[in-house]
Amino acid sequence: MSDETRPAGDGARTAAVIPAAGRGVRLGPGAPKALRALNGTPMLVHAVRAMAASRHVSLVVVVAPPDGEAEVKGLLADHALPDRTDLLVVPGGDTRQESVKRGLDAVQAVQADDGIDIVLVHDAARPLVPVDTVDAVIETVRDGAPAVVPALPLADTVKEVEPRTDGGPEPVVATPPRARLRAVQTPQGFDRATLVRAHDTVTDDVTDDASMVERLGLQVVLVPGHEEAFKVTRPLDLVLAEAVLARRRANDGF
Repeated sequence: MSDETRPAGDGARTAAVIPAAGRGVRLGPGAPKALRALNGTPMLVHAVRAMAASRHVSLVVVVAPPDGEAEVKGLLADHALPDRTDLLVVPGGDTRQESVKRGLDAVQAVQADDGIDIVLVHDAARPLVPVDTVDAVIETVRDGAPAVVPALPLADTVKEVEPRTDGGPEPVVATPPRARLRAVQTPQGFDRATLVRAHDTVTDDVTDDASMVERLGLQVVLVPGHEEAFKVTRPLDLVLAEAVLARRRANDGF
């Protein structure tokens, strides 16, 4: 079986790519979103720790803003991270897709020596994902799935609309059945060769890496996500994230 079709097996090692090159304008002016403080520690550091908390993850690649590689390296050096996990910082591109590709290229450069067969792609803006969710994604890829996404059922009814740019009322086009819809999270997990092929093949701008694998005609499967893996996008999300960390400290000494 060729490297491009071989599923990741029990002995597969895992790398995590964390694109952190975005500005995060919805959080307001200031530092890039990934560098915003959460309980006194940048969200990016929380995200790196979340990936490194899995015993399966041997490498974390952080994709920094194109002009912020040195700043990110210095920031990560100032915070304690697990010794068992290697850490690389590479400059990102103009789009998320390009940044992920640069992180994946860094994984490719070291995988021959490290035997990395599974790659996670994780949003830096999801700093509180539990390790059980990370492990569930990895284990499902190990079981043979080419692409795995954690997801949650929707609590709200969703309406498809005809978008308007003038601020006027938007007409409803359809109401998709909520039971068939899921809100996806990260880390998304992939057989490394599959993700490399997706980035080499799909040139359209897509919202996530799993969508690229779908474009290849391959099956993407979902595993249960977690409420604490929410994305920190708006100021209210920061308040919620601080509350989650406070509860963890009280319950677990986190």
